[in-house]
Amino acid sequence: MTSAPHPVPTRGPSRRRVLSAGAALGGATLGATALAGCGSVTGSDAVELTFWSWAPGIEDVVAVWNEQNPDVQVLVSRQDAGDAAVTKLLTAVRAGNGAPDLVQVEYQAITSLVAANAVADLSADLDPSTAGHFAEGIWSSVGLQGDSVYAVPQDTGPLQFYYRGDVFDELGLAEPSTWDDYADAARAIHEADESMFLGTFSSTDPGQFVGLVQQAGASWWEIAGDRWKVAIDAEPTRRVAEFWGGLVEEGVIATEPMYTPQWNAALNDGTQVGWVSAAWAPGVLAGNAGSTAGEWRMATIPQWEAGDAATGNWGGSTTAVTVDAAHRAEAVRFAEWMNTSTDGVLALVQKSGVFPADLPGAPAALAEPPEFFANQSDFYELSTDNAAGVRPFTFGPNVNVAYAIFNDAFATATRTGTAAAFGDAIRAVHDGTVADLENQGYLLA
Repeated sequence: MTSAPHPVPTRGPSRRRVLSAGAALGGATLGATALAGCGSVTGSDAVELTFWSWAPGIEDVVAVWNEQNPDVQVLVSRQDAGDAAVTKLLTAVRAGNGAPDLVQVEYQAITSLVAANAVADLSADLDPSTAGHFAEGIWSSVGLQGDSVYAVPQDTGPLQFYYRGDVFDELGLAEPSTWDDYADAARAIHEADESMFLGTFSSTDPGQFVGLVQQAGASWWEIAGDRWKVAIDAEPTRRVAEFWGGLVEEGVIATEPMYTPQWNAALNDGTQVGWVSAAWAPGVLAGNAGSTAGEWRMATIPQWEAGDAATGNWGGSTTAVTVDAAHRAEAVRFAEWMNTSTDGVLALVQKSGVFPADLPGAPAALAEPPEFFANQSDFYELSTDNAAGVRPFTFGPNVNVAYAIFNDAFATATRTGTAAAFGDAIRAVHDGTVADLENQGYLLA
C-alpha cells in the first residue's frame, strides 16, 4: 500500500517516450550480468535463482518449489516492503550489479519499474492459461500496453464492507447494498449515539481512496499512443470525493486517520462500527478489536448502482522478473507455479497468510474463515466473489507524487470539512500530477 519511488528518466530523445527509460514497452533490457544476484548454473547443473521478497513465511513457500524442482533452485533474500525495496532494486539495476532474478512488487510500483527498465516483459514466456487465473481488473494492473505483461499477480486486497452486526441488529438497520444505503445507515447510527460512527475518512490513505474510485469506474492514468493521459479530475473520482466530503460535512462519519491509537481504540470500544477495507482486514480487526470478535460481519462493498457487483483493490503484490535474470524462462516458471498452481497457492495461504490473487485456487486454499470471523463460514467464498469484481485501473509512472499531493490536499479538506473542499482537493491532485509528468519530460495527451 505504499507508493513507488520517483523514477529517474534517462537523458536524450528516449526520455520523451510514453515510458521514459527507452523503449520499455518493446521489452528493452539492461542486459544480463554474471553477478551474485543473477541466475546461474551450479556445480550440480541446477539453475539458481534469487528472489527478493518481504512476505512472511515466503522461505517455506519456496521450499515446496525447491523440493519439487531440483533442476531450478530459488534462494530467498528478505527485503523491506514498499518504497525501500523498489529503491534498492532500481539502485542495483542502474549499477548493473546485484539485482535479483525475481522480485515481489506492489501493483502501483510496476509502471515505475518498467519506466526504469528494471522488470522484463514476460508475455513471450507465460503459459497462455495464466491470464485466466485472475480477475480482469487485477490482470490489467500487470500490463501497460498491448500484450505486455510485467508480473504475475500474487495477492490482492478487494475492498469489502465490515460492520458490527450487533449494532445494525439493535437499530433495525439492513446491510447497505448501495452507497445511498450506507449514508442513511451512517446518519441513523450517529443519531442514535453521537459518539458512534459507521466509518472514517482517512486523509493519509490514498490507497484506500484509489480502491474506492476504481470501484466507481475511474482510472487515474491512461496510455494513449505514446502519451500519458491523466484523468483524476473526472466524474467517477469527483463522485466519490463529494460523497465522502458530504458525509464529513454532515458530521456523520469521523475524520480520524486510520491506524492511529485513537482509531485503533475506536474499533475496540464501539465508537467506530464499520470499516470499508480489504480482504486482509480480519488481521487488523483481530489485533485492534479483539473484544468485539464475533460481532463483526463482512459484506460486499456498497454499490453505486443497485445490483452491480463492482469493487476496487487496496494492497496486494505481484512477482516480477528483472531484466538482469539470466534464466528468464525458469524464473517465469517459478512465478507461475507460486501464484497459479494448487501447491503454490496453498503454500502462499498457509505459510504467508495472504489472500491469493488466483481465483480458481482460492476456494480450496481458503476452506476455513479467519478466526475473527469464525461465525461467518462463507467469508472467503464471498471474498473470492468480491475479488472477481475488481475493476481495471492503470497506475502511472508518478504514483508517489500523486499520493503525496493527496495526503496534503485531503488533510486540508478534512480540516475544512465541506464537500466543496473535497472537490478542491481532487483538482489539486490532478493538477499536481500533470505538472510533475510534464516536468519529467513525459508527453501528455
